[in-house]
Amino acid sequence: MKVSVLTVCRNSAATIKHTIDSFFAQNHAEKELVVVDGGSSDETLAIVRSYPQDEIRLISEPDSGMYDALNKALRLYTGDAVGVLNSDDCFHDLTALGRISEGLEQADIVHGDLDFVEDHVSKRVVRRWRAAPKPAKGFRTGWMPAHPTFYVRRKVAEAVGTFDLSLKVASDYDWMLRAVELHGFSNALVEHTIVDMMQGGASTGGIRSRIRHNLEALDSRRKWLSSGTLDFAFFAKPLRKAGQVLFLKNNSQEAAGRWWADTE
Repeated sequence: MKVSVLTVCRNSAATIKHTIDSFFAQNHAEKELVVVDGGSSDETLAIVRSYPQDEIRLISEPDSGMYDALNKALRLYTGDAVGVLNSDDCFHDLTALGRISEGLEQADIVHGDLDFVEDHVSKRVVRRWRAAPKPAKGFRTGWMPAHPTFYVRRKVAEAVGTFDLSLKVASDYDWMLRAVELHGFSNALVEHTIVDMMQGGASTGGIRSRIRHNLEALDSRRKWLSSGTLDFAFFAKPLRKAGQVLFLKNNSQEAAGRWWADTE
């Protein structure tokens, strides 16, 4: 199974080398990296072009943000399956894509565990996202997969379509909701840490961002799941993430004390 990895970037010279190195280190042979650059003015493009180009598809042009760039990437990939690796994230180890491919032999959608790290040199873990199987009521319960670990077969991506550009920080949540809830596709859990994710980002960068993400996620559930003005998931979703931090507290008191900076 050929797995396509979508990476969108703009002025990501400080981190993208770690991202691409982790892609080329994968022991799964059938793979491609699609890089959509938003017109970087730093060394991002030079770094990308320094790698063998037979496994990279690259375009660079202005875009309207991350989700617009991801929509371009969805039109470019050639694999049997697809997922997203952010330009400041890395695969956790060299087996990640192989485990994803194995899971997709049995299911249409897979997702797994994720570690939030302080940086890709020390790899100090500040939060652990431990994935859970989809409950009976899915997204209505506050459950959601970690998007950087979320991979789907091509038929799923084609059925779901593009990212909603009206959502500024939760379009990935909306895309996953549509994939899981609307089409009857099968899904499975990969019981392994798939990605090391840098703390911060569009939906993890502060209290305002987290509030906006929760409100946009509620809008998505209202649209697709006919949720009410406020639903159970509006409260349960943040509590599930708080539980991840409390889990980490048992192992690192210092890391737990930083959770407001690291929680989606």
